Amino acid sequence: MVQRRPDRTDGVTGWVPVPHRCPDSGGTGRSARVRLSSMEPEPPLARRLWQAVEPLHAVVYFDPGPAAEARRIGLKGWWMGYFAGRFAPLGPIGPGPATAMAFGFSPRMVARSLPDAWRLATPEAVQAGRAQAAASSLRALLAGDEAPVVELAGLLAEAVAGCRFDGRPLAAGWATVAVPDDPFVRLWLLASVLREHRGDGHVLAAVSLGLSGLDASVSNVATGAVTRELLQSNRGWTDDEWEGSRRQLQGRGLLDTHGSLTARGIGLRRRLEEATDRLATGPVERLGTPGVERALALATPLARRVIDDGPVPVPNPIGAPRP
Repeated sequence: MVQRRPDRTDGVTGWVPVPHRCPDSGGTGRSARVRLSSMEPEPPLARRLWQAVEPLHAVVYFDPGPAAEARRIGLKGWWMGYFAGRFAPLGPIGPGPATAMAFGFSPRMVARSLPDAWRLATPEAVQAGRAQAAASSLRALLAGDEAPVVELAGLLAEAVAGCRFDGRPLAAGWATVAVPDDPFVRLWLLASVLREHRGDGHVLAAVSLGLSGLDASVSNVATGAVTRELLQSNRGWTDDEWEGSRRQLQGRGLLDTHGSLTARGIGLRRRLEEATDRLATGPVERLGTPGVERALALATPLARRVIDDGPVPVPNPIGAPRP
């Protein structure tokens, strides 16, 4: 079912439980569960904004409408629609750069969809169909809420104006898409720019910490955010590749022999989330605290409707909670 499809990234919020072994003087101990954010009285504003806005973008993965639109214009299979849809604003991109930006997917998996997708549909048709289908999903889910949608879209436009796109090709690509007057298309497109801006920053943070896409996925499984059975198969990795990453992470002292995060591993995952938040502060600074709080007040009930009455499940592989 569509609801089981994961999105890119390996969890960008830090809200998920983290299984680990409590260290003692010998580095072992009983099992326990903590939250990556347990040391914080409240998530930072950048993370709260993402949590409130991400479900509005995520309808494109979980609602059947966008997948049906991808098939209508000629794309074959859910994953071809996914990869072509994600990268359409960048033109007829090939599997090499797409794999680098998708981060966490096997190159083989990306290559099964790209560049073949561009022989079936143009990037322009894919991008336009994806945005319109996602907006139609939101319009049906949020019927009667056009006024807050219009106001929220205005605030998100201001937030996008605060984005820096240095080293963030996917966000930069979506930022070039013309934003029409239709409030639901505007909302979805602006939410997409913001989530790709944060996602690109998450990739930059992971790479700076010495994690490959596969390493990030394997360490994310160790947090308990998602099972190996779901993530490995949906990212297209073989058992040998997955186990090779586990051994490498164990060699760095990030995983123990059971595949759980060590204290060092917990610290690295926490630094990853903190760096992701820091790299996502541009939109927050542009809006200011009052603007962010107003955006949260508008987006939260809309996101809850998308989750409670709509297709976006919680928990989900994206890592987005119910705000």
